[in-house]
Amino acid sequence: MNAGAAFTVYPAIDLRAGRVVRLQQGDPLRETGYSGTPLQIAQQWLAAGAAWLHVVNLDGAFGDDGAANALALASILRSGARVQFGGGLRTLPAIEQALQLGVERVVLGTVAATEPALVAAALAQFGAHRIAAGIDARGGEVRIKGWAAGPGGSASALAATLQAQGVRTIIFTDVERDGMQQGLNLLETCALARSSGLQVIASGGVQAASDVHAARAAGLAGVIVGRALYEGQVQLPALLRELAADDARGVRT
Repeated sequence: MNAGAAFTVYPAIDLRAGRVVRLQQGDPLRETGYSGTPLQIAQQWLAAGAAWLHVVNLDGAFGDDGAANALALASILRSGARVQFGGGLRTLPAIEQALQLGVERVVLGTVAATEPALVAAALAQFGAHRIAAGIDARGGEVRIKGWAAGPGGSASALAATLQAQGVRTIIFTDVERDGMQQGLNLLETCALARSSGLQVIASGGVQAASDVHAARAAGLAGVIVGRALYEGQVQLPALLRELAADDARGVRT
């Protein structure tokens, strides 16, 4: 758990063919487009006070051509943002290229579940502070390859394996809630954090600022917020002011 450590709100920038979109439950046929200018979106969230951005190459996750998203990522990085980036990073050269481009931390998804040797190599070469693992689950079972397949095994078992390898940070996404604005699955997310001892960033389903406050109160390391920001259910400046005021008072809401 995250007792005593900084709590981070990560605005999500999901990229498809160079555009900013959100999917419902990871389904490419249930897409909502928000902007054709990712840099403008990045600047918007930075101006609102974001310390980090969570950027996802959806095309890479689905195994499609990610050239347009690579250009979009480069433009986002020119904003000076601290970027946590994932989607389709399945080789050591791809990981290295992202980090050399200026990404602060990469998120390994499919390979975290299927290629432990690659995870070990990435940790050894770049350090645990630059490598996070994404655990995406439906009904507690791990999903991979853009959530289209399942290798078998539980999220908790995978988290234990990653912790033993030296991973420090995981992003846990409840696939059934992602993009649905039904609230975070805090019960499962917190159970994963307790059992693994890892820093866990919650993802999938934020519908209101209260979800973010609840995640911090539960001792999680952070929350990724997507559709609720883009559609106005969460106002980022107000949320960050509330969190900062609570910090100043020593209160964990």
